[in-house]
Amino acid sequence: MKKLALALSVLASISTPALAEGDAEAGKTKAVVCSACHGVDGNSLIDMYPKLAGQQATYLEKQLHDFRSAAQTAGKEGRNDPIMNGMAVMLSDQDIKDVAAFYSSQVQTLIEVKDIPASGEQLYKGGDMVRGITACIACHGPDGSGSELAGFPAIGGQHANYLKIQLNKFHDANRNNDINGMMQDVAAKLTGEDIEALSQYISSLK
Repeated sequence: MKKLALALSVLASISTPALAEGDAEAGKTKAVVCSACHGVDGNSLIDMYPKLAGQQATYLEKQLHDFRSAAQTAGKEGRNDPIMNGMAVMLSDQDIKDVAAFYSSQVQTLIEVKDIPASGEQLYKGGDMVRGITACIACHGPDGSGSELAGFPAIGGQHANYLKIQLNKFHDANRNNDINGMMQDVAAKLTGEDIEALSQYISSLK
């Protein structure tokens, strides 16, 4: 019986693909082309492009798969973006895992955010029951680190401008690859002032 259990264990390990997980070193090489927008280490210096350093690997994988899907379906599926579609369509499944592993292994650099609107903190921590706005903290946590297991990305310390752009896209339903439409539902109830305040506050989280 023990020999059978051992044999099954060995067989299981052999049947697991050697490249099932992402290789950060391989991803570093593959991500060179991404550095123009996202920085060499994933810390973008251009605030319209997201910082990828320290982001959850599973979230990064999902986004790249969604960009690739959009490119393959002329925007009918996935996450449509004129720049990222063209980049992602060239990636294999293993490339995506490797690139995600590289960026998730990097450390996000933080910048000081001044003049943070109090309304941004209120919306993030408490939402707005009257307007039916769920508090961001419920999914993204007190420090904006999110939950990889649940599929909620890390957003703390992200560029405020990038956050603003994405919230507006969710608000207008121009981005719809969120889990169960949760972000679209929340963002649709936000005003322009809300989005501005939230973006500034989230960017200040460390």
